[in-house]
Amino acid sequence: MSYEVTVENIKCGGCANTITTKLNKMNAVDGCEVDVENGVITISGDETSKTEVTKLLLKLGYPECGTAEGLKAAKAKAKSFVSCAVGKMGS
Repeated sequence: MSYEVTVENIKCGGCANTITTKLNKMNAVDGCEVDVENGVITISGDETSKTEVTKLLLKLGYPECGTAEGLKAAKAKAKSFVSCAVGKMGS
């Protein structure tokens, strides 16, 4: 089974690499693909774990669209820059 999560702050392949690496470590995720241009992550796995997945994405700086506002959005954006840089080093 697969489902999609649309997130904010995905800018490049480094972001996608970080997201893919972290999500693939989760037991409830069998695999994932990141569409950088549209900010869509397609996740293969148990959809009942979507809340867990979106919490991890927020922690990484990629909140689900429409869920982070104001200060939370700014904080998420800052985290995404760090995740992006780490992802680029890991590629």
